[in-house]
Amino acid sequence: MAIRILLSTRLGERRWTQINLVRATGIRPGTINDIYHEMTERISLEHLDLICEALECEVSDILVREKSTEPRVKTKNGNPINSK
Repeated sequence: MAIRILLSTRLGERRWTQINLVRATGIRPGTINDIYHEMTERISLEHLDLICEALECEVSDILVREKSTEPRVKTKNGNPINSK
C-alpha cells in the first residue's frame, strides 16, 4: 500500500499555482512544494485543514491509499521504499 498526495491534481483542476495556495493558506512555499511533489513523509493536520479549506475539498480529495504491486523494502534508516 502507498499513500499518494494529489495536491498537484487538485491545483491543476482549479488552475492554481503553488503560490496561489501559499497565499490562501499562509503555509511556507517550501512546505507546499514538498507536498505538491510528494516529497514529504508527514503532513500536519493543520496544514491539511488549511489546504482543504482553501481548495474547498475533503482530505480524501488530497490523500489516497493505493495498492502497490511491488514489495516494500526498508532502507538503512528504516524507512520503507518500493523496490524496483
